[in-house]
Amino acid sequence: MFILGSCSPRRKEILSYFSLPFVQIDPSIDESAILFGGNPQKYCQTLAYEKALSLAKKHPNDIIITADTVVFANHTLYTKPKDEQEAHTMLQQLSGTEHSVFTGVCVVDQNHFHTQAEETKILFHLLTEKQIEAYHRHFYFLDKAGGYAIQKSGSIIVKHMTGCPYNVMGLPINTLRELLLKIGIDLWDYLSNEA
Repeated sequence: MFILGSCSPRRKEILSYFSLPFVQIDPSIDESAILFGGNPQKYCQTLAYEKALSLAKKHPNDIIITADTVVFANHTLYTKPKDEQEAHTMLQQLSGTEHSVFTGVCVVDQNHFHTQAEETKILFHLLTEKQIEAYHRHFYFLDKAGGYAIQKSGSIIVKHMTGCPYNVMGLPINTLRELLLKIGIDLWDYLSNEA
């Protein structure tokens, strides 16, 4: 059985694009206990690994998929905002600038851990205070790194993107495919009939 170690509805949706049978389980780790050492790529991989490790202890016979997404700009790490004010500040700081979104993914099978990270670069439009307030009125932001989403009309803040949009949503498909190949599973064998 496959376990998606995440409560994220976006990661569930992306994994559901394929016919892999899976259940969602919250890894329940204290993310604040993992210190950021200045490397966002390494940091998100460490978080994904720790999530996978916590689940592997309880589910040693299952294949576990975990992920963690962070935003990085101007030597500053942006994770999930703790409240609306922090989310507002994040969009103020990211407005009109380019930043990187990193998602670390970990796949575990038979106590073998495989991790990898992917980067997507995003340039935001210059946002007014009124636009930021409107954005947060219409979109739930507390569970999203950087306090924003790019899916559906949330994409209105994005001027340009280089890289995988699914990475920004929390589960880069190509990175996941590469990690699953390491344990002998090819996502090409699990294509869904839905278009």
